[in-house]
Amino acid sequence: MGDFNSNKILKAFFIPDYILVAGSEVGSSSPVPACPVVVFINSKSGGQLGGELLVTYRSLLNKNQVFDLGEKAPDKVLHQLYLTLETLKYRGDNLAAEIQKRLRIIVAGGDGTASWLLGVVSVLKLPKPPPIATVPLGTGNNLPFSFGWAKKNPGTDCQSVEFFLNQVRAAKEMKVDSWHITMKMRAQKESSCDPIASLELPHSLHAFHRVSSTDKLSREGYRTFCGGFWNYFSMGMDAQVSYAFHTERKLHPEKFRNQLHNQSTYLKLGCTQGWFCAPLMHSSSRNIAQLTKVKVMKKQGHWEDLNIPRSIRSIVCLNLPSFSGGLDPWGKPNRKKAIYRDLTLPYVDDGLIEVVGFRNAWHGLVLLAPNGHGTRLAQASRIRFEFHKGAADHTFMRLDGEPWKQPLPKDDDIVVVEISHHGQVSMLATPLCRSRSIHDTSSPAGYREENDSSDEESAENWEERHKFGAADTFKFPDNF
Repeated sequence: MGDFNSNKILKAFFIPDYILVAGSEVGSSSPVPACPVVVFINSKSGGQLGGELLVTYRSLLNKNQVFDLGEKAPDKVLHQLYLTLETLKYRGDNLAAEIQKRLRIIVAGGDGTASWLLGVVSVLKLPKPPPIATVPLGTGNNLPFSFGWAKKNPGTDCQSVEFFLNQVRAAKEMKVDSWHITMKMRAQKESSCDPIASLELPHSLHAFHRVSSTDKLSREGYRTFCGGFWNYFSMGMDAQVSYAFHTERKLHPEKFRNQLHNQSTYLKLGCTQGWFCAPLMHSSSRNIAQLTKVKVMKKQGHWEDLNIPRSIRSIVCLNLPSFSGGLDPWGKPNRKKAIYRDLTLPYVDDGLIEVVGFRNAWHGLVLLAPNGHGTRLAQASRIRFEFHKGAADHTFMRLDGEPWKQPLPKDDDIVVVEISHHGQVSMLATPLCRSRSIHDTSSPAGYREENDSSDEESAENWEERHKFGAADTFKFPDNF
């Protein structure tokens, strides 16, 4: 406790033991902290950085308010904490009441770790769900970047942590749409096991067996997986590269302790997997249009078919303006075009998800150019993918940075993935926040609308006009 007493600034974030540890004696009256925090750190993220950050936070705060996600599950921690707070409030404890009202959560890890925490807070239905700040400790760090928390791994020294804590104290709350994903598929006939090993699935996607008896698929031996996401769901070749990266990292974790090395490895895998020369290395069966039928719901209760150009090999359902390390695939449609095509700016709290297509990685690199964007396919409140027997026996999917290999039907079965709007969560945002609220008339940092002259390019002639990134506006970034 010596560090705490010697540094007054940290009293603003401190939570006493009697609230955190069951059975502790109620101490003498403490001052009400301005910004009490509970900190969750994935000690395995960022190489050795996660472990170092854990030590620093525990030295600056009460060690009992800082949790290693490898040791304690966040749902159990928060359930116990709120049970204690409610009990103390009932007994007239004013400090407990104020802490519950002012509480903020910090989560340090990759995008998958951040999504895990968001899912836990959503599922627990807490009386006043605490807003969440994200520390970038992953490879892409799309979630932190979207809300102004940067994308580079942070410093782990005391000064850096104190600076971050003060940012959390000054940050504003921002509502963000939550998206529910349901996936249904038949269990393997020769086995009673689930068709996908549980370890292969993202934290926020799990088997769910209590399905309505009126659901035809559930009555015929199908398994249902449910979960949520806050940034994106993607399918196709980008998810395949991500899967290769995660597989390699699991096999050789000692090689993935440097963020720059991780990003260069990711780029190399993109080349070896054929993402940069998809038309040459992959048959048309890998095209999204060949793999699945897609339906979208723009108006309540009305499904319509979504036409996917034949050249699209990756599709992204995007909630936040940050994908693949901070790029914005949707961009800012010109107002005249937006009206003509029924498109809007990509708000994070409007109940709509942006659906974007990519032909290959060269198409993705055009996002680095001014006003660059993917192929805008639709904005919808729900989207449904139906997979029937076809040329491919599997595809790859990714949920907020966590990929998996998805088996596809071999017989007359069907695999269904459906995404729908599912409430909102509260995030914490800094002044550098890139996300845009429908209720905020001011533009976020870096907002630029398309020029009238920047016409949409047809999907079919794009490769001819922009082979290997030869467009006039194309530039590699300085640190590429």
